[in-house]
Amino acid sequence: MTALVECVPNFSEGRRKDVIDAISTAISQTKGCYLLDVDPGTSTNRTVYTFVGEPDDVVNGALAAARVAHNLIDMQSQTGEHPRIGAMDVCPFIPVRDITIQECIELSRKFAQLLSEELDVPVFLYGESQSLEYRKELPSIRQGEYEALKERLKDPKMKPDFGPAEFRPKFGATCVGARNFLIAYNINILGTKEQAHRIALNVREQGRSEKEVDFY
Repeated sequence: MTALVECVPNFSEGRRKDVIDAISTAISQTKGCYLLDVDPGTSTNRTVYTFVGEPDDVVNGALAAARVAHNLIDMQSQTGEHPRIGAMDVCPFIPVRDITIQECIELSRKFAQLLSEELDVPVFLYGESQSLEYRKELPSIRQGEYEALKERLKDPKMKPDFGPAEFRPKFGATCVGARNFLIAYNINILGTKEQAHRIALNVREQGRSEKEVDFY
């Protein structure tokens, strides 16, 4: 059977329908890519796309989407409740059929290199794709979010895995990785943000360590 990979890029735009649709079109019009879901969030100002395809096709689809984000999203004016460091904030590759997580790691590295070379932007590896323990978790890379990125890029420990260690104000940076399937869901809570935070720390996979908690 043909290898099948899922890609779930998160873009820092959830309010402008024309931009959301332009990214959708870029993915769906890429040969071999099948767009399964588009999930925009107004308060988070973020849209999560889910698409599948053969490995090389998925890389091409992700690159096509990144080009649109590079042109249409300006991080200098972007605000929202979700932590982020770039226009194409996160791009994970997930094994679906007849492909291993190791092969998805290699695929993520291929995409990261192509992205950095074409758009000349910093790219950080995370998750299974990252060999440095202190950079495996997204919160460690996103610390201080986009607003702190310019200063953090001056730290040798924050040298990007691909691309320049230079701040790109309009685009920011991208986190690229490989992981297995992730189950995420939203709960409406009648309470304070602090109460929601405590509940989230109890139920999420990483538990009560200093990890990222998302609010929608």
